[in-house]
Amino acid sequence: MAMDNWDEIRTAYQVARKGTVSGAAEVLGVHHATVIRHVDALEERLGVKLFQRHARGYTPTEAGHDLLQVAQVTDEQFDQLAGRLRGQGAAMTGDLVVTTVEAIAPLLIPALAAFQHDHPELAVRLVSDQRLFRLEYGEAHVAVRAGNRPDEPDNVVQELYVQRSALFATRAYVDAHGPLDLEGDFSGHRFVGPSDESHRASFFQWLRQTVPASRIGFRASGILGTVNAVEAGAGIGFAPLWYAADRPDLVELVPSRPDWDVALWLVTHVDLHRSAKVQGCTARLKAAAATWP
Repeated sequence: MAMDNWDEIRTAYQVARKGTVSGAAEVLGVHHATVIRHVDALEERLGVKLFQRHARGYTPTEAGHDLLQVAQVTDEQFDQLAGRLRGQGAAMTGDLVVTTVEAIAPLLIPALAAFQHDHPELAVRLVSDQRLFRLEYGEAHVAVRAGNRPDEPDNVVQELYVQRSALFATRAYVDAHGPLDLEGDFSGHRFVGPSDESHRASFFQWLRQTVPASRIGFRASGILGTVNAVEAGAGIGFAPLWYAADRPDLVELVPSRPDWDVALWLVTHVDLHRSAKVQGCTARLKAAAATWP
């Protein structure tokens, strides 16, 4: 695709962002007929439909998503270049997409909300998903990942936080069943575990290896599911220390251990790493992490 087609690609990108021809025309400062002409010409040039047209506007097709993810990265790179040429960073505007796993999202939200409050022209989107979003295709600006250090090429990886977990139960459960003795046979207790018995979290692996399956009376999907079950009195289970810190009804039965720790990593793509909004977001998250339990 030659550079002389960039106007058409940029137009299609704005149609995807706004969802309507009129919205894209307003952003680009052109007539709506120009927007339609650019999109039609681009689709003809590529030989595929980039949008589904309907009464409410335009929705990208699968091919449209693929092209527009590349267009988003390119558009932001042009903004960064223009900012550098003007001797200043790119503006704190547009979208900022942060992706993480669902269990970590509550930890990030206060910092991201405060960051958006300080930059009201920035639209922050937090996307929680088990799949890895491809930063190289512009699916996200910042990823917070858990586990082993990410090793994808062209990504900038920084350690954000070490999440520590311990075994907890409710006060009512402890009153009814007493303390937990790890050297005992666990016969007086019931535990909460993951639905996926092969869950890769280190503390769930410890649970599978240490506690008889007959003692795990309740299973739930994911870490948040098991924590919620513990809070509901279903038994003894793991909770991150940051989660339990604000929940006085949770009683720590076994303190955190190093082999239950989970590292959290800040991941950005090298092409967007130095943009003002990515730098601002990562700095805010690192400052918040310094205060987390």
